[in-house]
Amino acid sequence: MDPFKSGNLEPRRTVCIFACGVLWLVAVTVASGETPWRQVPLQDVQIKGEMGRRIDVTIENNILQIDISRDFLAPFQSRNQKGGYVGLGKLLDSIVRLAVHTGDPRLRELKDQIIREILATQEEDGYIGIMEPSSRMWSLWDIHEMSYLVYALATDHHFFGTEDSLQAARRLADYIISNWEAHPDNQPGGGSITVYMAVTGLENAFLLLSEEANDSRYKDFVVNFRKLPEWQARIVVGRHGQIEGHIYAYLCRSIAQLRLDDQQFDPRLWQASRQALDFLLHREGMVITGECGDHECWHDSQSGTINLGETCATAYLIRWLDELLRREKKSLYGDIMERVIYNGLFAAQSPDGRRIRYYPPFDGPRSYFSSDTYCCPNNYRRIVAELAGMVGYQTEQGVAINLYTAGQLKLRLPGGQVATITQRTDYPHDGVITLTVSLAQPEAFELRLRIPRYCEEASVKLPDQSEAVVVKGGDWAIFSRTWKDGDEVVLTIPMKLRLVRGRRAQSGRVAVMYGPLVFCLSRQAHADLKDVDLRLITLNPETLEGPFRDEAVHPGGLACRVKAWAPGAWYPHAPTNYTLKLTEFADPTGEATYFHVPNPYDPAFVEDELIVPTKDGSP
Repeated sequence: MDPFKSGNLEPRRTVCIFACGVLWLVAVTVASGETPWRQVPLQDVQIKGEMGRRIDVTIENNILQIDISRDFLAPFQSRNQKGGYVGLGKLLDSIVRLAVHTGDPRLRELKDQIIREILATQEEDGYIGIMEPSSRMWSLWDIHEMSYLVYALATDHHFFGTEDSLQAARRLADYIISNWEAHPDNQPGGGSITVYMAVTGLENAFLLLSEEANDSRYKDFVVNFRKLPEWQARIVVGRHGQIEGHIYAYLCRSIAQLRLDDQQFDPRLWQASRQALDFLLHREGMVITGECGDHECWHDSQSGTINLGETCATAYLIRWLDELLRREKKSLYGDIMERVIYNGLFAAQSPDGRRIRYYPPFDGPRSYFSSDTYCCPNNYRRIVAELAGMVGYQTEQGVAINLYTAGQLKLRLPGGQVATITQRTDYPHDGVITLTVSLAQPEAFELRLRIPRYCEEASVKLPDQSEAVVVKGGDWAIFSRTWKDGDEVVLTIPMKLRLVRGRRAQSGRVAVMYGPLVFCLSRQAHADLKDVDLRLITLNPETLEGPFRDEAVHPGGLACRVKAWAPGAWYPHAPTNYTLKLTEFADPTGEATYFHVPNPYDPAFVEDELIVPTKDGSP
């Protein structure tokens, strides 16, 4: 039920197609006019495993526990603020989507109650917000707050057909348009930050509203007044001036450009996304956990201290990668998505689901955000509510499986009948994925499986074949055949511990990984490390063992073990001083991820497979 269904795509590339055990090389042109892959409707996806557990605890231990009346609704009922931000629209959007995905009547009742309360505050001129009259529109974050309310109300109409939500969204959007067009020179936030940062979310909200209301005025405002096609942002490293390097705002508007491009092809609408991809993959913009940014802004030092990876930026990175993947159909985007989800995203939430972080650094202690309101807690809830739509996609030829997790997808095939694809797996804690096809009658369609870049090759056992097909890592394995009810496909992805070389600030150090999982060291779990500078510990790579089951972080989790020398020890000849247990990066007590090693040029170490070399060989 993606509201953005038609699209224009770009490059040409060659992919490997595996059909009936035979490898074929086929040139695929991704060009203007092709249709993006579509997300499987949220209500037709079931998720288990750690991803499903995170959805469950976000509902049970977070959304259903927060005081929405006091913390979220009261400021809208009072409307006496001179500035500030709540994030009510973001919260509502997450509840709407989770209500669709789970079918939980408690969530549907909750979203209906919130909407009734919101609509009761809407003033005659259409305003819904927290500001006193003299502070409306131009005080920092007022348009931002209103924009996400427009988006959430339009989303409610999209999924539930609630006409009152649509009309309230239109009245609120009309309030923004009429006031801004009447004062075109006014700057939201007074010029302290860029306008596009001050009104983050407006373009996506108005594009969705234009679709839901079948009214081009809202899209026209985005195109002609906000000049979305003309926005050519720069990658600005650091936090200074008007905070032009704000990642969340940048990626949010990049997504709006991609969605607009679906409706009116314009090469300019891809420029910001191309710049961001280049920076992340070629110019040290992404760290080992898939996160990006320091103190909300682009950075390229590879440091990972206190302000690493704002949760808003992480949420929008995942959402942006989904938009790119469905348009350009490159498996690389899925590889990055799973790295970000299992590390940067899940580390932003306590294992029990109740608390959320603004930043989850990989170097030093982490802290939780003190409030349930504001941007990061609510953007976390929103992206968790969207994960179900990223597991698999409906393609013109069949289905593409992007994220491996226990559960099932129900989708309509090109021939018209509904198929169910069930995954049985413990991925990413194990590399065996069994997919079962359920069909009323045989039908020919294409099944794509993402083969991660961290493995050189994987194997796929197809129905009625005695031997598995070997497929290359870093692309899609594509199987075109006639499928029948009960057919099973067994994908085996080799997974082993690997030591990944650090870069720039982490030069001479290594991180420990297993599949997409990054491991970290908890000081709290080791009494002998109480007063030790963890950056001065030296690992003995030859002693690394595991992974083994460990539920210190979450049920069914993993850990590994390695010996290490204390700071100043006479390595490699002296006996090691510590036996360390490394846990998944989502460990809330994790403090160290990169470790010093005796030989930084050890040939057993590997480069980060997600960093794509440029033509001159530099990262």
